[in-house]
Amino acid sequence: MIVLFGYSLSFSELSILICVGVLVGMAKTGISGAGMIAVPLLALAFGGKNSSGLMLPFLIIADVCAIAYYHKHANWHYLRKLPAFAIIGVVIGTLVGNQINDELFKTMMAVMIFFCLSIMLWQEKSRNTKLPDSTFFTAGIGVFGGFTTMVGNLAGPVMSLYLLAMRLPKNEFIGTAAWFFLLINLFKVPFHVYAWHTININSVLLNLSFFPAVALGALLGIKIIKLLPEKLFRYFVIAMTAVAAIALLL
Repeated sequence: MIVLFGYSLSFSELSILICVGVLVGMAKTGISGAGMIAVPLLALAFGGKNSSGLMLPFLIIADVCAIAYYHKHANWHYLRKLPAFAIIGVVIGTLVGNQINDELFKTMMAVMIFFCLSIMLWQEKSRNTKLPDSTFFTAGIGVFGGFTTMVGNLAGPVMSLYLLAMRLPKNEFIGTAAWFFLLINLFKVPFHVYAWHTININSVLLNLSFFPAVALGALLGIKIIKLLPEKLFRYFVIAMTAVAAIALLL
């Protein structure tokens, strides 16, 4: 047992935090979907709502790493359309999360994971399908993305669906997503601090102590995306995430 900033961590919990840091870093620099494994892993170790707060600083650190590499590639024309709708989703997610216990919270996370996995699978098989580019579509994506990112930090596939509809090149895709999530994740912090009480000074210090893991994951993501067929990796991620989501339901 190791004590870090008030947290008594077993070897398995310490290993999960390291894995989560690496996976989140990889997800933010191009290995899309890697973060989907991290969400249920952290929930299994620390509980549904608490893990959501513990995950958020990891995501912000990884967002900064991604922006440091892809900041020149963001497409602000599409980026500025989403935040207003996403904010509505975050507020709804905060209110819903305040009304349910941890078991139901984890069940909601698992259901959303399976829904997001279905989006990922559909994207794999429908890359040439024309998606709508309308205010209604943007509003729906924004609200649902805000809700899923607040309740389970699971808006990655939802954001990917929007960017897929906009037909952005790979680097613009990653850079635009990185800026969007940094902005929306920073917006979520006060809700976690004051409404859910899932972020405090000790949890932030714990997150910062795993910065090397996030940075390593970010570097691995940049390297792997150039070497490994992304489709093969995405299917592996989908399979492992489904197993972890099932574990949340047990």
